[in-house]
Amino acid sequence: MFTLSAFADEISPDPAVQLAVLKSCGVRHIEFRSIRKTNVLTLSDAELTEFKKQLDGEGFVLSAVGSPIGKVAIDAPFAEHLDKFKRAIDIAHRFGTINIRIFSYYPPTNATFVGLWQPFRAEVIRRMTIKAEMAQAAGVVLMHENEHNIYGDSPDRVADLIAEVPNPALQFAYDNANWVFCGYDPLEGWERTKHRTTHLHIKDWLKGEQHGVIAGTGDGQIPATTADAVKRGYVGFAVLEPHLRGGGPTGGITGADLFPYAVQAFRDIVKHAGGVTD
Repeated sequence: MFTLSAFADEISPDPAVQLAVLKSCGVRHIEFRSIRKTNVLTLSDAELTEFKKQLDGEGFVLSAVGSPIGKVAIDAPFAEHLDKFKRAIDIAHRFGTINIRIFSYYPPTNATFVGLWQPFRAEVIRRMTIKAEMAQAAGVVLMHENEHNIYGDSPDRVADLIAEVPNPALQFAYDNANWVFCGYDPLEGWERTKHRTTHLHIKDWLKGEQHGVIAGTGDGQIPATTADAVKRGYVGFAVLEPHLRGGGPTGGITGADLFPYAVQAFRDIVKHAGGVTD
């Protein structure tokens, strides 16, 4: 069972437009990344309360807090970042979700980094372990996304995180398009990480392009990984993040006009694989 959700800020910065488009698509979950061009972690308590009322009034709930936790340099002060992490946990509790999307750090800010992560690996593992322990104590689950230019942007390094941080409070979000964008085989990424994958981001990509494509028309092997997820009895969220008009470190753009096509394309893929969307 694939429960559909969406990074609704790809539709519009306006939450009213976000909810209207998702209702028209039969999607009732949101991966909460931003509203009104303001990131979820920097919204005020009053803004969060207002948005929660909107969600409740329209019958929406969150699939996860789509936080940017871990999108900082590995040599940035950890204590300051933990304060933001605590804010993410607080927001998850406010909105009644146990899931928080996270990342595994950018390279250091100094000029000595030449693409070799080994000198910084132990610190990545240490920080991820601490956050997993904090998450477990708070009753939330972290979903690590394989994102461009972080430690976990390759199958080898995501597999390393899986092995070195066995805490069940750390799970993994699988993004087909990000493997393509980073130059890796998405099928290898799937095989190396699927046993700890409990969250799917639905985004497809053609090699060399600067925007996403409709699921199933790119190099992300979404039909193949979806079919295997169906075979494995996957039960969880599939979060639409199409990036059809572009994307970057803080999110993507698809638009209210194109988003319904992205939703229907993935529904068709799941149906063809013998699965069910909700």
